[in-house]
Amino acid sequence: MKLRTHVGVALVAAGTLLVPAVSPQPVATASPAQRGPDARCEALVGTAIPATVTSLPTRGGHVDASSSVTESISGVNVTYCRVHAALSPIDRSAPDIEMRVALPLRWNHRSMMLGGGGYNGTIPDIRGNVPFGPRDAPTPLARGYATYASDSGHQADPAQHPVSSLDGSFAMNDEALRNFAAGDALKKTHDAALFLIRQWYRAKPRHMYFTGGSTGGREALAVIQRWPHVFSGVISAYPAWNNLAEALYLGYATRLLAKPGAFPGAGKQTLLYDSVIRDCDGLDGLADGIVSNPEGCHFEPAQLRCPNGDDIGPTCLSDRQIKAVKAISSPWEWPYEVASGERSYPGFPFLSGADMRTPLLGWGTTPPSTPMPLTSGYGMQYWDQWVKYFLTRDPTRDSLSVAPDRPGQWRERISELSQVQDINDADLRPFARSGGKLLLVHGAADELVSHRSTNDYYTRVVETVGHRTARGFMRYYLVPGANHANVGNPAFAAEWDSITAIERWAEQNREPRAPVVTDAATGRSRPMCEYPRWPAYRTGNPDSADSFECST
Repeated sequence: MKLRTHVGVALVAAGTLLVPAVSPQPVATASPAQRGPDARCEALVGTAIPATVTSLPTRGGHVDASSSVTESISGVNVTYCRVHAALSPIDRSAPDIEMRVALPLRWNHRSMMLGGGGYNGTIPDIRGNVPFGPRDAPTPLARGYATYASDSGHQADPAQHPVSSLDGSFAMNDEALRNFAAGDALKKTHDAALFLIRQWYRAKPRHMYFTGGSTGGREALAVIQRWPHVFSGVISAYPAWNNLAEALYLGYATRLLAKPGAFPGAGKQTLLYDSVIRDCDGLDGLADGIVSNPEGCHFEPAQLRCPNGDDIGPTCLSDRQIKAVKAISSPWEWPYEVASGERSYPGFPFLSGADMRTPLLGWGTTPPSTPMPLTSGYGMQYWDQWVKYFLTRDPTRDSLSVAPDRPGQWRERISELSQVQDINDADLRPFARSGGKLLLVHGAADELVSHRSTNDYYTRVVETVGHRTARGFMRYYLVPGANHANVGNPAFAAEWDSITAIERWAEQNREPRAPVVTDAATGRSRPMCEYPRWPAYRTGNPDSADSFECST
């Protein structure tokens, strides 16, 4: 028998009770229903999660730890039962799915599942907020939601990569790969969490929601495509939905920047960003440091060319750097078919306002090389891990030696991976018929997942289901100046109460009307314009959303 322990579990030795030699008296034992919440919570330790409760195969699971917690969350005192559980894989060599559930004492009869990021490998904070959620508004748990999340079926190893979300080593195992890439762990986690919620409250949630950004945004789209009847509403932010397509593109960009003299260093990145803002900021009628109409910005990097095209320092771009910059900012198509049907990736918007100087998420401070430096950009390290563990399953492989446009022996494997990594079924009519609602949001200055890709996804859905049907269940908002997850110092640190918006739409059929997004750094606000519209300055206070109108 395997004994499992977990950090935070207290092992208490039972003592021996000595009693007088008299007739034994019956001992009164409180039933679970009569126990206080602390005792009830602690009693969950050891609870078995039957394999039959998950619709996808597992060997069941059990609760490793459970404790009653009272703490202040976004200014609200919350008492909840914090449960840690593990689900066992079918393949005994695969890692468990580690998951956590928060069961608030004051329950609002709703649940919220939280998605992960990067390659996952850690459990998202079940006390946390939704992507772009306001800091001064309660998080889901503080609102009374039962919240839950998992590591998607593997645990990040610091020995493999110091950034937990960049450890791709789990993909050497097929079941772990499917748990992450195909989203199998999402349904397994949901089913197990629902079992625990029903055990605790003796009722199931009236409304179930999902939220996530980046990989979590991709997971949000995966659950409504694969299990359209489960969730009442979904918030998907900056979703990396075409994960295989983006991985190939990241490889293409990485190899371009690895060429001698092609990488623009920190000074040149600043030059490029400042020049784009100078040329395109005022096109929306207001110079405010934000490119509100990225599709209307057509910056030509050749105007920054060094004399004779030679690299003479941070005040200009060499011919090699101009060539790389233009290529990476443009759509790229690979010359072969893959099983998912994807053929291209639309490129990054740094020539229309994305700041590639953002720590880690942008280009990094050093060019990609072998071995891949930790000072290179997140996307470059993501490609490196993907080649080693997803594609070749050879940790010694030089990722720069694999050409995504000419993969040779790896072409068939790429096609296989596309079937699990590209979440690209645009027919969301089953989700719409179930009454589900979808909020899509992306920052137009995202430096890690291109907003153009989400534009493409939205357009596909509308073309597939029809505009009228799409309007009945989906909204897509593009936020100028917002970057990936508000990391670093974005031009516009977006905050929007999407929780209230999705609740009203899913539960009361009150569709979002004239939503407003706020910059957390400055307090200025802008209208949330539905794509393809964008906020144009009209007149009045430049810090107020009322002074703008959504323009085409």
